Amino acid sequence: MCDTCGCNITDGNRHLLTPPKGRSKLGQTPEKILNNLLLHNDQQADLNRARFDSHGVLTINLMSSPGSGKTALLEATIRKLGGSLRMAVIEGDLETENDADRIRALGVPAHQITTGTACHLDAHLVEKALDHLNLDDLDVLFIENVGNLVCPASFDLGHHRNVALLSVTEGDDKPAKYPVMFRAADLMLISKTDILPYLPEFSPDKAEACLRRLASNAPSLRLSSKSGEGLEDWIGWLQAELTRYREARRQQQTLKPNVQQEGRMLHRAQPEIRFVPVKRTA
Repeated sequence: MCDTCGCNITDGNRHLLTPPKGRSKLGQTPEKILNNLLLHNDQQADLNRARFDSHGVLTINLMSSPGSGKTALLEATIRKLGGSLRMAVIEGDLETENDADRIRALGVPAHQITTGTACHLDAHLVEKALDHLNLDDLDVLFIENVGNLVCPASFDLGHHRNVALLSVTEGDDKPAKYPVMFRAADLMLISKTDILPYLPEFSPDKAEACLRRLASNAPSLRLSSKSGEGLEDWIGWLQAELTRYREARRQQQTLKPNVQQEGRMLHRAQPEIRFVPVKRTA
């Protein structure tokens, strides 16, 4: 469970584990420390969102398992839009700048976050990355989260929308197996559809039915970043969300992602249960 594996702690929030100078560590139980990290994350997320909103930048969190095609989707989107939307990307991976290099090669600003061991991004890591981007020059910011089907859905980064990718190389029952991720999705993209003819065991209809059984009304689109199939629908969804966001900003409102409380409970430390032996009577 995440209250013991340590994924709550990242290079972005590690400083919060040390009490301010002159303050004692007394009373800082593990449960209190980890729960405070969640509170600090939410506070930083609100600050991040206010920063995005002050510049009018729609921010989208891309989530999936490793290898589902998040970076390929971004590359295809950049080519398809041809500069009609001003974009930038924050890339999240444990190591390397490989994905950020792929985005920069297309002339789009990208900043790489390497998390080391953390299996998700958090609001503090994103806040640090924003100092490397000029938000005044952007319409849309994509945050490509670390490949993981659980934790990225449990942390508010200050973004506005969640997009979950499900590639046809995975099981079509993934939404049922990983409900936290897919309940959080504002859009599910079934990716790599160009190889569907070679994978008869994957049913897009079944994947969408699994999504609906989660009581989710999020739209589901099918696309191939390689062939271009379905890209028009994806671009249409993106432009509609940008219009919706700009209308919200005109009314001095914002959009918020569906951060899953079920997932947050996995990251909230629980007091250790101790069993007291009962003395037997003769």
